[in-house]
Amino acid sequence: MNLGHSAQVVAPASPSTSEPVPDYVLELERAAAYLPREQLPMLREAWRVGAAAHAGQTRKSGEPYITHPVAVAGVLAELGLDVETLIAAILHDTIEDTPLRREEIAAQFGADVADLVDGVTKLDKLKFRDRQEAAAESFRKMLLAMSRDLRVIMIKLADRLHNMRTLGAQGAEARTRIARETLEIYAPIAQRLGMSLVKSELQNLGFRALHPWRHAIIEKHIRSQPVVRRESLTQVEVQLSQGLAREGIEHRLVGRIKTPWSIYNKMQGEGKSFDQVMDVFGFRVVVRGVPDCYHSLGAVHAQFKPLDGRFRDFIAIPKANGYQSLHTVLFGPYGSPIEVQIRTEEMDLIAERGIAAHWTYKHGGDGPNSAQSRAHAWIVELIDSQRAAGSSLEFLENVKVDLFPDEVYLFTPKGRILSLPRNSTALDFAYAVHTDIGNRAVAARVDRKLVPLRTKLASGQTVEVITAKSALPKPQWLEFVVTSKARTAIRHQLKQLEHEDAVQLGHRMLDRALEAMGSSLEKLPPRRLESFLLEHRFPRLEAFLADVALGNWMPSQAAQALMAYAELRGGGHSKHSQEKILINGTEGGVVSFANCCQPIPGDEIMGYHTAGKGVVVHRLDCPNLAEFRKSPERWVPIDWDPNVSGDYDTSLIVDVENHTGVLAQLAAAVAQSQSNIERVDYLDRDMNAAQLRFAIQVRDRNHLAEVIRRLRRLNVVQGVRRQ
Repeated sequence: MNLGHSAQVVAPASPSTSEPVPDYVLELERAAAYLPREQLPMLREAWRVGAAAHAGQTRKSGEPYITHPVAVAGVLAELGLDVETLIAAILHDTIEDTPLRREEIAAQFGADVADLVDGVTKLDKLKFRDRQEAAAESFRKMLLAMSRDLRVIMIKLADRLHNMRTLGAQGAEARTRIARETLEIYAPIAQRLGMSLVKSELQNLGFRALHPWRHAIIEKHIRSQPVVRRESLTQVEVQLSQGLAREGIEHRLVGRIKTPWSIYNKMQGEGKSFDQVMDVFGFRVVVRGVPDCYHSLGAVHAQFKPLDGRFRDFIAIPKANGYQSLHTVLFGPYGSPIEVQIRTEEMDLIAERGIAAHWTYKHGGDGPNSAQSRAHAWIVELIDSQRAAGSSLEFLENVKVDLFPDEVYLFTPKGRILSLPRNSTALDFAYAVHTDIGNRAVAARVDRKLVPLRTKLASGQTVEVITAKSALPKPQWLEFVVTSKARTAIRHQLKQLEHEDAVQLGHRMLDRALEAMGSSLEKLPPRRLESFLLEHRFPRLEAFLADVALGNWMPSQAAQALMAYAELRGGGHSKHSQEKILINGTEGGVVSFANCCQPIPGDEIMGYHTAGKGVVVHRLDCPNLAEFRKSPERWVPIDWDPNVSGDYDTSLIVDVENHTGVLAQLAAAVAQSQSNIERVDYLDRDMNAAQLRFAIQVRDRNHLAEVIRRLRRLNVVQGVRRQ
């Protein structure tokens, strides 16, 4: 059922072939006049089939129900879609709302039309409340339908557009719900597919339904623009047109009209008044070819001086939805800025119709930068992401980032262009290049300067990712990546690493507990072990070992259960094995380091087994040790492996004289000792002295001692101690 209007059954009345053809059908045929002549009768046949199927059904406005699907086909005809899409639009509500079956549609109009109708029928069941509460599973279905044929979502958008045009027949509550859903789900999808005309109308109609008073006031203001402004606009238009004509450039100059929604959005988002938003002249210059675009740019810059830093070249670097244009802002003669967009006829068509332009400009719409291929690439990437996502809600959270982007455009060292959402980091870029590169990334070079992976990127930068074979994703990465691809890949990899690490650690812990009882895993009868795993619902031994490592089974408890099950009692051995488990810093999420004492290699340590978290490592001089001693069965004897590696967090308290430039001296000393500063906090500060806490990363106690030595050599430092 379409979301806009439900059907009501009244007395049946189906059209016969002798009946006159209604005006709304003739209107559709006029809009579809671009189709080959032999295809037009198929539209009339589809109307007859649809009208017969919907016979007796009316819309809430009282019109025959068939007028709605024909109007939807009319919207798509205005966009220049193929005959199959128009037929599917006419029949899009038949499978769900009428006795007509998919097989009958396929027999009469072909399998493609039947598939499209079936795809739209599934989408019609979607009920989105808003972006936050969207039905995540349904959203997955929508993407899968789109991936099979993009025309499915185009029919759905046209369906929504006609429902918005006729929203007045709905009650106030339904109007608000449908309008909010349109603004928060469907308009952004239209934008992501490059369908600017559909997006703008959906936004404006949604705004009018959601905030009728605000819409009316802004619209009234637009209509009552001062005569002086209208005259100024005309003068600027004449001057621009003359400048282009003098250069011999064949062009079409169009004044850009601001919609109430775009004005309201700017007033809300940028905190501007109505006059400030309206005090901008907007023009579009449409020319024949790409060379004319750059020629026109020179002509308009000769006419009016450009504003520095406001030029954007979306022809060389198209937007993610395939949009191409040159954008420039000029100093106007009346003190108002002039925004100018310059593009070819084909680019203009793609800017307005997006993926729909593919059917009109088939010769030019199949390249890697076409809206069609970019939309397909986006959907394929989303579907890959949903396979790796842990849950539907997690997947939907990821999609939001991709549906509401403000892109930055970046270059690989070989000149390939990647578009990423605003605030993307070097790590997001690494995952955009390839998942394996992201997983092995250690740093990046941005415009040849070495930077950390968390560095935010700006348009136009060239980014090179530095990788290492031994590198692995870290949980902290999730704190700063913004793209769905990076977030999903990191989570997926961390889960995999955690499981492998947990199995290894669990094996060592269980072996140690069994050894204390005079046995080992190898000595347990395989059949008894399999029965034990089956009874406790573990698919494999690895799953049980991981559970032991994560603290869901205490090692001694697990060993006793196994021994009892295998009926193997050791000869009274109950002593605990004194052999310590060695950790090397690569155990991932199964072994974590306590924030209270921040142990580093070289410290004397002990492990505390925590359910669900695995082993938490503490220093033996940790102030919280007394509390943990109450549960001796949870203590795990551990020590550092001689081959321990990596950087470990620790903190230093530094007392200094409070002079200008002191912080820079301290930071330089830490950097010279090859340590990384994560954070600096002022704990105390007065006129003469200050106390700071440096959160730093070191390799071990020797490295920490080197940092402390360098700091103590500074004249401004009065004292340094480890926290």
